[in-house]
Amino acid sequence: MASAVAAVELIVLLVLGVALLAKPVAAHVRKAAEQQVFAPPKPAKPKRQPIGAPKLTRGDTSVLVLNGNGRTGAAAVEAESVRARGYRISSVGDAARRDYRRSLVMYRPGFAAEGRRLARDLRIRVLGPVDGIGRRTMAGSHVVVVVGAKS
Repeated sequence: MASAVAAVELIVLLVLGVALLAKPVAAHVRKAAEQQVFAPPKPAKPKRQPIGAPKLTRGDTSVLVLNGNGRTGAAAVEAESVRARGYRISSVGDAARRDYRRSLVMYRPGFAAEGRRLARDLRIRVLGPVDGIGRRTMAGSHVVVVVGAKS
């Protein structure tokens, strides 16, 4: 009989111990999980691959010039500047938006070196892959210049 009472007491003590310890431990685990979930994401470092030398000459590089600042004739003026540097103009038109603050150069996959060369020739600092321009608009161009309010 005494051992049965001792076993019951042991079970009661274990249940009380788990009940008393579980609540603080659960709160601590929950707090740590929330901190991890709601923490700002760590920015991934993009892997930069060397661009290399341009495969196309300036005369073989086709450039699309788009007006992104809304001023009439801005794309045509920029197209003349691009043409004067030896590039071939594929088309001149308006960008989908007219609120670009800075001019930028975008390049199709495989033509990063040509895009970098054009950006350097035009003294444009913003350079990146084509984004937001469809194949139809590109019309076979290798690189795109979007004319912003500032170069």
